[in-house]
Amino acid sequence: MKIPKKQMRYCPYCKKHTLHTVEIAKKKPRRKTTKSQRSFERKYKGYGSFPKPNPKGREKPTRKVDLRYKCTVCGKYHTVGEGFRIKKVELVKV
Repeated sequence: MKIPKKQMRYCPYCKKHTLHTVEIAKKKPRRKTTKSQRSFERKYKGYGSFPKPNPKGREKPTRKVDLRYKCTVCGKYHTVGEGFRIKKVELVKV
């Protein structure tokens, strides 16, 4: 799917339609301080194998893409929705 790099969108901060630049949000590393992550790290170190069933070869054919819109007037970022599944995404200059 080809998505234009610049779009006219509604800015919730300016409260009007302005020109926005589009970028794909990058994945951030997991937080190390959550209880579940600490427990996982505790199980993971030492002897033994992966603590949970680790399915291989059953990945989903698509990845979730989250688009971030940056207002060119106020410079603030915002997103619309929670992302969507798509095989291939490409930002194109229009």
